[in-house]
Amino acid sequence: MNMHALRNGFLLSALFTLSGCSILPEKAPSTLYRLPATTMQSDPATITQPERLGIATPEAGHLLSSNRIVVFPEGNVVNVYEGARWHEDAPDMLQAQLIAGLQQQELFANVSSDRLPHDLLLLSELRHFQSEYDTSPPSVNLQLDVQLLGADQQPVASTSFAIRERATSTEIPDVVNAFGSATDRLTEQLASWLITNAPD
Repeated sequence: MNMHALRNGFLLSALFTLSGCSILPEKAPSTLYRLPATTMQSDPATITQPERLGIATPEAGHLLSSNRIVVFPEGNVVNVYEGARWHEDAPDMLQAQLIAGLQQQELFANVSSDRLPHDLLLLSELRHFQSEYDTSPPSVNLQLDVQLLGADQQPVASTSFAIRERATSTEIPDVVNAFGSATDRLTEQLASWLITNAPD
C-alpha cells in the first residue's frame, strides 16, 4: 500500500471515529412548565347566556409569542429564564386557560376556541406576560387588551386588563405559580366584564 492510500485510510478512520461524538458540550434540556389548573367556580345566581363564545388565540409580539418564559431582571434589560420554557407558546397556553376558566364559570351555552362555531367572538392582544424584578421576589406583569365582537362581527365592547401577582420566591416553580394566579385573576375579571357587556 502506498503512502497516499495509507493517509486516506487514516483520515477516513478518524472521521468515522469522530462521527459518534461531538466536540461541543451538550446543552441541558429545558424543563417544561404549564400553568396550574384553573379553579374557577360558577355563580349560581348568574344566568347562562344562550350564545356560544369563541375565544381567539391572543395576538402577541415576537418575544411573547414563543414558549420562552420572559423576565425583566433589572432596568431596561429583557431576558428569558435559562433551562425553563412553557410547554407551548404563551398565547396558545393563555387561550386554553381562558377557555377552561370560562367553561367552569358556565356563563355561556358553550365556550371554545374560535375554530368551532360561535355567536360571539373574543379577540385579544397580549401586551405583557413576564416576571419583573421590581423587587425580590419578582412580580408577574400580565396585560391583555380585549375586544368582544357580536354575531354580526361588529365590535360590542373593548377594555384592557392589567394584573400583577407577587411570587413567593425567586424559584422558577414559584414564579410559574404566580403566572397561574395572575391568569386566574384575569379570568375572573374577564368573566365579570363579559356578564356586563355581552349583548342580550
